[in-house]
Amino acid sequence: MKLAVMVYRATSRFPRQEIYGLTAQVRKSAVSIPSNIAEGAARNSARELHHFFGVSAGSLAEVETQLELAAQLEYAERDAAIGQQAQKVGMLLTGLRRSCAARTDSI
Repeated sequence: MKLAVMVYRATSRFPRQEIYGLTAQVRKSAVSIPSNIAEGAARNSARELHHFFGVSAGSLAEVETQLELAAQLEYAERDAAIGQQAQKVGMLLTGLRRSCAARTDSI
């Protein structure tokens, strides 16, 4: 959730013409990360949860790519705090995926 809030704040400074383009896309990707974790947790099996952790990891990769594009387009400076938070989320997702995979292997 913290990463999504940080992305929303950072994208509020993107050019107005990007409101339906890159701004919307990076925000959607950022919101998708915790949303897919929540959806996976509400499912009925560890296999489904593991799948949704994977979807969240994909959304994280999208956020990182889109923010890099925004920096190259000079819509925003590279934000070290967002980068650190994204790295932390990535590490947490990796740990969750490994833990969940271990549980699904034992089923």
